[in-house]
Amino acid sequence: MTEIVNADPAELAKFSELAHRWWDLESEFRPLHEINPLRLEWIESIAPIAGRKVLDVGCGGGILADAMARRGGDVLGIDLADKALKVAQLHALEAATRGVKYRGISAEALAAEQPESFDIVTCMEMLEHVPQPASVVQACARLAKPGGWVFFSTIHRNLKSFLLAIVGAEYVLGMLPRGTHEYRKLIRPSELAAHCRAAGLDLRQTRGLQHNPVTRRYWLSDDTSVNYMFATRKPAAAQS
Repeated sequence: MTEIVNADPAELAKFSELAHRWWDLESEFRPLHEINPLRLEWIESIAPIAGRKVLDVGCGGGILADAMARRGGDVLGIDLADKALKVAQLHALEAATRGVKYRGISAEALAAEQPESFDIVTCMEMLEHVPQPASVVQACARLAKPGGWVFFSTIHRNLKSFLLAIVGAEYVLGMLPRGTHEYRKLIRPSELAAHCRAAGLDLRQTRGLQHNPVTRRYWLSDDTSVNYMFATRKPAAAQS
């Protein structure tokens, strides 16, 4: 049987066209570089990375995967955008980053191949770009070891997020390329929470990510009305 890949060809093409700019700190990917320390510290405050087997789903050019490897994780980054993966691999070589590898494979296919293999699974800024986000959540849950942590980040679907994350960030401020996000693909926290429950993940913590475009400062808060992150945990195996 032919596997049906949970990916939008237009989305893959969009990020492939920009692949050579992933590590340009003044490019369209600057916001990812600026928020990366915040999300990295938040992840590690919950699930220490050093010595752990880590998976980054939808790793793109490897910004988070590279940083987690530098914290001592044994990291695998996966994506279906081949050009972005090649950029990630090249950066790891140029920066001499140890402990990180990359593969062109879907989360669903890797879950079938290596179930319950990772202590930490991250899926950041990716769910709003796939046709079936619930399928990715299910795959992430399957990939985590019993007792493992699964982290997600995405964007709320409401008027505020439309005005700030799409109109403001893409069309007014030019922080992101126009068309980066489609409003209909954004995900409400209640919807992501339902996907997590269906996948058997326990939601342990939520955090919002806020931004001041004048000072270019980002910070974490309890406000999940635009950008938000979930920390979920797979229940530990029952004692026999």
